[in-house]
Amino acid sequence: MASLSCQFHSTNLLNSKNVNSRKKRFISCSAQPKQNNIKVVINGATKEIGKAAVVAVTKARGMEVAGAVDTCLVGEDIGMVCGMEEPLEIPIINDLTMILGSISQSKATGVVVDFTDPSTVYDNVKQATAFGMKSIVYVPRIKLDTVAALSAFCEKASMGALVAPTLSIGSILLQQAAISASFHYSNVEIVESRANANDLPSADANQIANNLSNLGQIYNREDPSTDVLARGQVLGDGIRVHSMVLPGLPSSTTVHLSGPGEVYSIRHDITDVQCLMPGLLLAIRKVVRLKNLVYGLEKFV
Repeated sequence: MASLSCQFHSTNLLNSKNVNSRKKRFISCSAQPKQNNIKVVINGATKEIGKAAVVAVTKARGMEVAGAVDTCLVGEDIGMVCGMEEPLEIPIINDLTMILGSISQSKATGVVVDFTDPSTVYDNVKQATAFGMKSIVYVPRIKLDTVAALSAFCEKASMGALVAPTLSIGSILLQQAAISASFHYSNVEIVESRANANDLPSADANQIANNLSNLGQIYNREDPSTDVLARGQVLGDGIRVHSMVLPGLPSSTTVHLSGPGEVYSIRHDITDVQCLMPGLLLAIRKVVRLKNLVYGLEKFV
């Protein structure tokens, strides 16, 4: 699509009765190519997070939705599925390769956002790489072996990808604050609440425990017993995790750290999937510059 560029010009006109020149202004317009947007393909487009991503990318500057992939609602316009006022004229299809080929022929910068599942992530990233496109993977419970294999593949292909355990900026800030505090406190416990019991402890709790481990200390030394179930599951270097399943509560994560005479608590609540969209847009803008795999959006925050 072309954009219209207008410029003001001035010329000097001589008056026969007056040697003083006077300026006359006119406007000239020319069509200029529109700045190339990042072409974004949403894989898993009919999921709640996929629909939110379609809307967010459509509204964001410098990027546009170029394809919607899913096995549900095939043939439906993704804009209408997302409840937008006007159709995007982008049908949902279940063939990722078809979309990648179309974008590749246009020689545009492309990014595939993967919201699918761990069993398909590796093949999806390989397909995107084969067509010269970067990948963002936000798939809970992706195995570290898969991440390692993807990292080796991306390094060999000199192609960038981002595997993000979380896209929430707030969650990343909580983790960073917990890491800073862990150097000053010897006791750490994580309490989380989720609406359902799938995949507990959560990816957030596991990520926090991983980040706090291997820092040179063992936590909760005065309470080493792990045979009391009510004391929670132990992760990493002695960090205890307590997971509550209470429908109606927001998705919440709290890190409690304590020392002699004080308790320091950091809490983060998620009330809507919209909280992941700023992180997703940041990831899209950053991944296009990568030539290898990066694990964790916190590298850019």
